Parts: sequence; structure tokens; C-alpha cells
Amino acid sequence: MKLKTLVAAVLIAFAGTTLAQTTTTAPVKGTLKADRAAVKADRQAVKGDVKQLRADRKAGDKAAVKADQAKLKADREKLKADREKMKADAKAAKQARAAKKAEKK
Repeated sequence: MKLKTLVAAVLIAFAGTTLAQTTTTAPVKGTLKADRAAVKADRQAVKGDVKQLRADRKAGDKAAVKADQAKLKADREKLKADREKMKADAKAAKQARAAKKAEKK
């Protein structure tokens, strides 16, 4: 029981110092626009992958179906990562605007 408490205390200490070291910087102007474009391109890639997968399934090409499924999975993961990055950048930009507005007051 004491070991679990000690491990928890150490993890909390390291997490606290790590969080204290991170700084939120406002994203560079145009970053959000680029993020939106990346997400849009990723969505188009996923649509194309689905279309290709359906065509290969219809044709009965099992090897191509496996390859298409792997590509689709990778593209979906990339889309998810880009969406998360876009959300994080939008949140940082919003916080930067709020901080700038607070400084003016």
C-alpha cells in the first residue's frame, strides 16, 4: 500500500513540473488556415480511400482490399491527429486573444 502511495506521489510531482514548464504560445498567423486546409485534404483522402476500397471489393481483389484497408486506417489516423492539432491551435489562439484583450484593460 505504501508503495502505491509513493509511486502516485512521484508521478504527481513529475506531472506538476512538466505542466509548469509548458508554455502556451499563440499560433503563428495563418496556422489555423493551414490546419483547416490539411483537415480538408485529409477528408478528401479518406473519401478517395473508401471509394477505392469499395471498387476493389466489388472487383473481388482481396490483396488490394487489404492494402486499401491499411491505407484507409492510416489516413483516418492522420485526419484525427490533424483535427486535434487544429483544435489545440484554435484554443491557443483564443487564449492569446483573451490575454491580449485583458492586457488592454
